[in-house]
Amino acid sequence: MLVSVIMPTYNCGKFISQSLDSVISQTISDWEVQIVDDCSTDNTAEVLKPYLEKYPNIHYYVLPKNGGPAIARTEAIKRATGKYVAFLDSDDLWMPNKLAKQIEFMEKTGAKFSATGYGWMDEDGNDLHTALIPPKKTDYKKMISLSNPIGNLSVMYDQEALGKFEVPSIKKRNDFALWLQILKKTDYCYGIEEVLGTYRKGRSGSVSSNKLKQAKYHWQLYHDIEGHGVVRSIFEIVCWAWVKGTGIGIDKRKI
Repeated sequence: MLVSVIMPTYNCGKFISQSLDSVISQTISDWEVQIVDDCSTDNTAEVLKPYLEKYPNIHYYVLPKNGGPAIARTEAIKRATGKYVAFLDSDDLWMPNKLAKQIEFMEKTGAKFSATGYGWMDEDGNDLHTALIPPKKTDYKKMISLSNPIGNLSVMYDQEALGKFEVPSIKKRNDFALWLQILKKTDYCYGIEEVLGTYRKGRSGSVSSNKLKQAKYHWQLYHDIEGHGVVRSIFEIVCWAWVKGTGIGIDKRKI
């Protein structure tokens, strides 16, 4: 298997078919999707039934109890068999050439960890004409100072070279926490400027929609998970707030 797509889901029956269709439409066909359901209470299973019947490379597993997105991502990574691992949440979308272009870039450059540009849409799928472009090279220090300048839906890493990872179990910023783990095994995340996906921004009820409570999760990440001292952790939270407030260092473009 060339690439495994990690797709945690929770009550995304309204959107998950669009996300899956964007995988099925990829210009390469050597992929699998590992969907791990964090005990959805909506019609997700019903929506997925025809996909599971038609596509043997789409796999669906329901967690025994609700545990949060980090638990679901970790379970999906455990089940991934591909050389490459890519991430797509169940309400986001990819361009048809996303996987092919990213794999070509990684094979050409030798990158083990990469991210692409991505655009924004609102909950209803309307284009917000905004894109975020990752830095050309992001190391551990830069990842923290910019408070995660890459998007979950844009990331791919070489599982054959770097192995499997356990996503740190925090409710928010767990993707950020995972990138820090990966950067302990490879020097850089290499950025591709091209916009190859679309992020559904501000979905009501989503874990990321309430920004006011994120500071405590940053403390948990920096101090408890990464083991940084009190002073350093406070400084890093201040940097996060500054970057979030000013946008300095983040390449946000109108498209």
